[in-house]
Amino acid sequence: MNTLIFPDWPQPKNVASCSTTRAGGVSLPPFNSLNLGDHVGDDPNAVSENRQYLEKLAQLPQQPVWLEQVHGTHVLHLDGNEVLNKQADAVYSDQVGQVCAIMTADCLPVLFCNKAGTEVAAAHAGWRGLCHGVLENTISQFISPKNEIMAWLGPAIGAKKFEVGAEVKDAFVNQSTDLASAFISYNNKYLADIYLLARKKIQAAGIRSIYGGDFCTVTDANRFFSYRREGKTGRMASLIWVSN
Repeated sequence: MNTLIFPDWPQPKNVASCSTTRAGGVSLPPFNSLNLGDHVGDDPNAVSENRQYLEKLAQLPQQPVWLEQVHGTHVLHLDGNEVLNKQADAVYSDQVGQVCAIMTADCLPVLFCNKAGTEVAAAHAGWRGLCHGVLENTISQFISPKNEIMAWLGPAIGAKKFEVGAEVKDAFVNQSTDLASAFISYNNKYLADIYLLARKKIQAAGIRSIYGGDFCTVTDANRFFSYRREGKTGRMASLIWVSN
């Protein structure tokens, strides 16, 4: 099994990006095996070894700044200076070699770059962050005009497995009735299409070049960690950076 997934999108030559799978690391069950999260109860030494392995495997220019994700909307700017507060759910940089990375295990990872390859970003979009504007906040960091920006939707929970209550549907539909089409009635609840929600929000923010969105972390247990499927589990990473 391939350890890395490379986005199928027309990224410029000076941009590199990838998402990890659960394969290739040293963590023991239930974190087997390439768990990159140090906050889920895994052996810290295993997590450290996995992160070092990822650095070599993906040929990262340096270790990412691993965020303290809180399902919020704050975007961290990586400018080469020391990061004192890592609490954020998205990260942006226009600096060569600064790796933007977020971790997920059902939530939606979204990578962004401009066509010139001078600006990149990564966002963690669970339903709360997605609803409250984490993608819009990330897009707003870009200097480039909207028609020069592209987005890639990485591995997340599929539309047939994301069961939510009426309060989740209402939170989105109260923002825009256009988002109602992403919800289907199911067992007195709803099935939510997180990919469709993200596409609609990204499009509403002015971006038309959107790729990816054809994964399901819940049903593909061989490739992906899934919090909804397993409860106690590892975390995958989605990464993007401007290379030399």
